[in-house]
Amino acid sequence: MSKKENFLNEIKSGSSMKISLMVMKIIFKDPTKIVCILADKSGEVKANISSKMEDISEGKIIEIEGIKDGNLDVKKYEFISDYNLTDYLPTVKRPIDDIMKEIDSYTNQYIISRESKALNNYFFTDPIFLDKFKRGIGGVSMHHNYIGGLAEHTLNVMYLTAMLCDRYGCRRTDTAVLAAKLHDIGKIYELYYDGPFKYTLRGEMEGHIVIGTELIDNAIRENPTFYSEDFVNRIKGCIVQHHGTLEHGSPRKMNMEESFILNYADSIDATINKISQQKDKTEPGNWSEYDRKIETKLYL
Repeated sequence: MSKKENFLNEIKSGSSMKISLMVMKIIFKDPTKIVCILADKSGEVKANISSKMEDISEGKIIEIEGIKDGNLDVKKYEFISDYNLTDYLPTVKRPIDDIMKEIDSYTNQYIISRESKALNNYFFTDPIFLDKFKRGIGGVSMHHNYIGGLAEHTLNVMYLTAMLCDRYGCRRTDTAVLAAKLHDIGKIYELYYDGPFKYTLRGEMEGHIVIGTELIDNAIRENPTFYSEDFVNRIKGCIVQHHGTLEHGSPRKMNMEESFILNYADSIDATINKISQQKDKTEPGNWSEYDRKIETKLYL
């Protein structure tokens, strides 16, 4: 696998460059020119590419030669087939294995009942599921919108759920923390993360709450007599209700202690993640740009 030598944030305006980038979005195309967004993990740029071929499409990696002067004027390009995807897409800052170890730590501490352990193991001992989970994103443009974001968000929601359960004496901490771990598993099929982030067809049709509930149902059917009716109803109820209200996408409003705690933990982490993203690109003592998720600009 070839190593990417340089990144967009290292290129000064007005300079010639040779760099490999991913085609993120086609804005305009005619028989002689393509206008598109090219990017790597460090940033993106609008590019004009002279082309008489219909070979440039979203998700392709191209090595270009051109001049960056505001926009990128591409003089020459060729396709790259041997590359590391994480060079071109935003990725979680922490090593994913460290995140998974911390998830395991909270799992061992809080997910202790026979039913919770069995349901957890159904998913998290499956190598196919684990691979998708570790590469998954938290969203396309909302929170944790980078590779590994799903695992990072899951860890944070587990931590906040456990903290709230401990502080306020939740009757079913075990169920609440398991629900925190499973609440967004539907996103591994809702969202596409092997190229420019987008919703899958299944994601557009069903959404991660419905998909997650289906995944839980599939797990229960593997051993239907093992799980109590109360346990199944509570876990599925948390998945269904974790967005809190109908207008925020939950098929049912919150009506359990566990689902209230999970909703607050989920909302806190999603909101603080968006604030953190604004901090990363805003100098102290300045206003950030307006953020749709938190519905304000921030004085940072």
